[in-house]
Amino acid sequence: MLLSCEDAALKSVNKELVGLYWDIGQMIVERQKQAGWGKSVVEKLADDLQAEFPGVSGFSASNLWRMKLFFETYTGSEKLAPLVREISWSHNLVVMEQCKDPQEREFYIKMTRKFGWSKNVEHRMFP
Repeated sequence: MLLSCEDAALKSVNKELVGLYWDIGQMIVERQKQAGWGKSVVEKLADDLQAEFPGVSGFSASNLWRMKLFFETYTGSEKLAPLVREISWSHNLVVMEQCKDPQEREFYIKMTRKFGWSKNVEHRMFP
């Protein structure tokens, strides 16, 4: 199946956004280990990012914590780490929160990518 230019552009932007969120999660994990960052520093980082990029959503403190969890969840998985960039952030959140097993996560990531499942379809698949 050929992708339209718009579809290809959206996939590219998504891949970069998920990559950015991965990098932010990694930075938070590393800084917590090396510099003893605590919860207040993540709150401050959220405020700084929101001030630096006004009108850009995605940099709330709760989303930064999700980025940290996202990185921690997939960093040790050579198989899943590259796959997470193939689906949107919102799809990743559903998979990460609903699937506890790496094989189950792999299945849902691959099926979402292959069939273009919406978040609503994913939500209906989980009890």
